[in-house]
Amino acid sequence: MTERTGRRGHRAGEVAGEVMWPVLDVGSTPDAAPIGGSNVMAERTTHFRTCPLCEATCGLEVTMEGDAVVRIRGDRDDVFSHGFICPKGSTLRQLHEDPDRLRAPLVRRDGVHVEVTWDEAFAEVERRLLPVLDAHGREASAVYLGNPNVHNHALTIYGRALLMALGTPNIYSASTVDQMPRHASSGFLYGNGLAIPVPDLDRTDYLLMLGANPLESNGSLCTAPDFPGRLEAIQARGGRLVVVDPRRTKTAELADEHLVIRPGGDAAWLAALANVILTEGLVDLGDAAAHLDGVDALGPALAPFTPEAVEAATWIDPATTRRIARELAAAPTAAVYGRMGTNTVEFGTAASWLTDVVVALTGNLDRPGGLMWPHGVHAKPHTPGPGRGFRTGRTHTRVRGYPEVKGEFPVAALAEEITTPGEGQLRALITVAGNPARSCPDSTRMEAALADLDVLVCIDPYLNETTRHADVILPPPSPLARSHYDLAFYGLSVRNVANYSPAIVEPTGLREEDIIARLALVVSGQGAGADPQIVHAMVLDGVLGSAVGGDGPLAGRDPAELAAQLGDRSPADRVLEVMLRTGWAGDQFGAVDGGLNLELLEANPHGIDFGALTPQLPDVLRTVTGRVELAAEPLVADLARLAASLDRPTDGPVLIGRRHVRSNNSWMHNVEVLVKGKARCTLQVHPADADDWGLVDGGSASVTSAVGTVVAPVEVTDAVAPSVVSLPHGWGHGAQGTRMAVANAHAGVNSNVLTDGSIIDPLSGNAVLNGIPVTVVPA
Repeated sequence: MTERTGRRGHRAGEVAGEVMWPVLDVGSTPDAAPIGGSNVMAERTTHFRTCPLCEATCGLEVTMEGDAVVRIRGDRDDVFSHGFICPKGSTLRQLHEDPDRLRAPLVRRDGVHVEVTWDEAFAEVERRLLPVLDAHGREASAVYLGNPNVHNHALTIYGRALLMALGTPNIYSASTVDQMPRHASSGFLYGNGLAIPVPDLDRTDYLLMLGANPLESNGSLCTAPDFPGRLEAIQARGGRLVVVDPRRTKTAELADEHLVIRPGGDAAWLAALANVILTEGLVDLGDAAAHLDGVDALGPALAPFTPEAVEAATWIDPATTRRIARELAAAPTAAVYGRMGTNTVEFGTAASWLTDVVVALTGNLDRPGGLMWPHGVHAKPHTPGPGRGFRTGRTHTRVRGYPEVKGEFPVAALAEEITTPGEGQLRALITVAGNPARSCPDSTRMEAALADLDVLVCIDPYLNETTRHADVILPPPSPLARSHYDLAFYGLSVRNVANYSPAIVEPTGLREEDIIARLALVVSGQGAGADPQIVHAMVLDGVLGSAVGGDGPLAGRDPAELAAQLGDRSPADRVLEVMLRTGWAGDQFGAVDGGLNLELLEANPHGIDFGALTPQLPDVLRTVTGRVELAAEPLVADLARLAASLDRPTDGPVLIGRRHVRSNNSWMHNVEVLVKGKARCTLQVHPADADDWGLVDGGSASVTSAVGTVVAPVEVTDAVAPSVVSLPHGWGHGAQGTRMAVANAHAGVNSNVLTDGSIIDPLSGNAVLNGIPVTVVPA
């Protein structure tokens, strides 16, 4: 729902030409039927909270009668989103009331999942898991962390406690099917894999966007509610938006210019842009010049990537490449933004690196209107000076020797680590808010691997394609039953803002931090009946000890005295309050008048705006030199692999993914209002290709890659480039043993049957989900 009017005159309920799902309103007047059959009307109350369903962090206004939701709409007074809301935000009621959402733990007995008490569930974890750990060692276990972990501050805070208790080096997450190249490139450039600069959308004059479709995704690694409105504002102030994508997406339709690029060609094209800027004397490093190393090394390293040399691999003619490079250099301010389409390819880290190189060479790094670093208010003040730098490969996977990156192994290696016999074979897996059976490469092998485990424990609200293999499922509470603060996304936000949402209803089961705490106690050998307060105290003591142990304003304070000031809150919120009060905007437990604390955020339910992004160099850097390493050796060395790829044949169809505004992860497919209507899990094919391959609109096609085959309905459209076909991710429901009635009725096909787990971006370990060679024939 768009509660604003942009340059194109969008009405409420409409964005970028697409009518959005209407405001949910159940009970048209305050005199609606009484709840639960009572003759006494429940009190109608209004609550404000941040939507937890994607990275946009939109504010919601939730109207309740008792414990029943009667209306959800955008919060017009939210300091960041100003009333903007997409179709997903209005479905929190459906998620809360979904009869398929698990309310009690499940244990598999004789092949059937049955409800049990929480005590029985943790006892079952202890009975099944500990013998495996005792017999085969901790290295025979692994953890998979799904995307929703970063949408939940309790899981973000407590996840480390579980990993430490389990004591395994085998950590996998959705990061290596998504954004790990951005972490890797930021690590090599800035010394910190979390120091990801974002485009300063609200002040830029020129935005070059590659492999991103924020009118559907709402933005990613760039937290910006009402991304469409922000793009329109660039144009309204006389700026320019250029979108590079093999599909004519809704974002491309909004753009001033759309360039069609060959899937996987982004890194080569960005290298050519940098080459032009260097060879034509367009370099202007701006105020960041004093902090940049390696500029002189870039010219020789990028010399092979002339606009002519990359034309066949990118489909972009040399004249256009030169023009875009000159426009970037000439613009008063400019930013380059690349996302999924540039990350989930063979050269994802190179593309991420070269994005920042182009920005730096044009003087737009750490500059208003360019790429800038957010500084979430819960974060500590930056400590000036060099850091320890960024390293990978401290450990390696057992089968193919893949290096760890940022403490994680590539999820593309998970299945083979389970199915390959030998010392260190994975026999036990814990998943937290993830569905690797649908989200990870080579799904056929992944499904077989999950079924082959000795024990699988899942924290998940649904009996889905992954958890159907689980021995124990531990369900978290409804999104309305937990508090919310965006620890991850305020570190990626285009403004420094903060908003805290208390829980609206009481949880019917255990909070996430209690589930994690009890699970950690089990895997550490303290027993299923151990008091979770042991873990809560440990986590709180850790964050308080860090606060008083340095040379900051709390140095030497008594942690117990600080803990006494935290009040009666949930364990995760007590830790959150410490982070807020000791962050750069915090009150430092009374030492700073007017500083931030959780009570102040609660008193401002629409959020607090701390202003536009400000320059952060050199304080944000953690490289050994204390400078930006523009020509870091691992990145430059990878250019040889990129150069060799320019001579590959470019004929034959390739597969790419796509997003839809009504879809996010696979679990949201169980919401009827988000999946009803025209089927969206279709194979998009260009009309010329359809004619050549004998396909018809509405017919079926068989799509085959090196690892699998799927049959999908055909959608003939010129929105996709010739020689490119597109399937959305996250589908393929209807598996036996699942309990997701709506999703199973709109099953779709699983595109990850076609992704090859043996091909990854070597610098980041990220899976290659786009640009997959396929053959397409009528089914």
